[in-house]
Amino acid sequence: MTRYLSDLKIGDKSTISGFDTSRVEDKEFAADLEERLLEIGFEEGLAVEVLHQGFIGGDPIAVKIGSMTVALRKMEAAAIIVEETS
Repeated sequence: MTRYLSDLKIGDKSTISGFDTSRVEDKEFAADLEERLLEIGFEEGLAVEVLHQGFIGGDPIAVKIGSMTVALRKMEAAAIIVEETS
């Protein structure tokens, strides 16, 4: 079963395994989303941990990648494929 970063809860840890920008409804926004995510550090194979989710609709999501903390909109997180880490 494919899981996405937007599916995770606070404290969940995973590994980035790819991107699926076709899940983003705003196709103009999705056009270069993968490139933007790579530029800010979302690379395949990196560990990611959910630190915080907004109170209204879970937006935005704060995640930790290495020593960096990044805030994403839920629709951006929905394009990041993750695998559970044990």
